[in-house]
Amino acid sequence: MSPVALVTGGGRGIGAATCIALAEAGWDVCVNYRADAASAAAVRDACAARGVKAVAAQADVANDDHVRTLFAMADELGPLGALVSNAGIVDATARVDEMNAARVARMFAVNAIAPLLCAGEAVRRMSTAHGGSGGVIVNVSSSAVRMGAANNYVDYAASKASVDVLTIGLAREVATEGIRVNAVRPGIVDTEIHASGGQPDRAWETAPQIPIGRPGKPAEIARAIVWLCSSEASYVTGAILDVSGGR
Repeated sequence: MSPVALVTGGGRGIGAATCIALAEAGWDVCVNYRADAASAAAVRDACAARGVKAVAAQADVANDDHVRTLFAMADELGPLGALVSNAGIVDATARVDEMNAARVARMFAVNAIAPLLCAGEAVRRMSTAHGGSGGVIVNVSSSAVRMGAANNYVDYAASKASVDVLTIGLAREVATEGIRVNAVRPGIVDTEIHASGGQPDRAWETAPQIPIGRPGKPAEIARAIVWLCSSEASYVTGAILDVSGGR
């Protein structure tokens, strides 16, 4: 039986590339999406074409009831072996003094609370203390944590900082229970997320600020995630890996 990986926000961008890379590595994949069913179905089919089982599962991961339903759908594929908490949002460029409570609450609900909710469900399945056989959690953070995202979206950077803290704390909490917890911090990556923040060309506009001279590709982030999920990273936990082209 193949191991099962659940990828939140798996229908597009880094999430989609990660689903496909996991399938290529032999994982059965649960492709989570919130609204874009067509994109998630295409990713599901691409995974299945690689000879594994795959399902597209709709859920808003900021909603506790949805999260429980999502993990139940993943259970139908088999025992959970990996969670990739990738779902995330940005908003329009703004200074902190231009933001309102609704914007900040939404940002933290998706980027900070959802990974905690999903981690809890994963631990309840994978921890040897709960009768599980171990597993891996990989959280997708952001290099904005180090940069601060001034004059763009400090709220996004702040919400992603909580992902780093979750990674370190949870890794220490479950290290003796067969679960490894790590994070990747992508830099500027050429995905659709920039358009959702009103800056569709941001990835290439910021290329001169990146030491390597270009934005990253989703597949480059995905390969780091798949490595952290693999047995080759068996002694890696509590680590935060920058995949940012040197930025």
